[in-house]
Amino acid sequence: MSNIPACPQCTLENTYPDGVNYVCPDCGFEWLQAAVSDAGEDASGPVKDVNGNPLADGDTVILIKELKVKGSSIVLKKGTKIKGIRLPEGAGDHEVDCKTDQGAFMLKAEFMKKA
Repeated sequence: MSNIPACPQCTLENTYPDGVNYVCPDCGFEWLQAAVSDAGEDASGPVKDVNGNPLADGDTVILIKELKVKGSSIVLKKGTKIKGIRLPEGAGDHEVDCKTDQGAFMLKAEFMKKA
């Protein structure tokens, strides 16, 4: 049995190492090998904000960076307060579900800090 993990996006096991990344040829997703070794076998550890504080369902966060939404002209401004976040299981590389005045979004925790 190989030590290469299954793809975190499509969960298929047809992955291979490529330099410092793992690659899934089925869905095209790439992720760092270091991220897997740091996380160990339990990749679903606590979601942490930019300062390393653990996030939980229902927390309030503040965006630390202006984020442009792909496929639209919407821009989420730096300093926007988002209340009542959700942390869904198996959401790929976007750890946080949230609702703002502009709509519902899936965001990465690295762009927010706990309020």
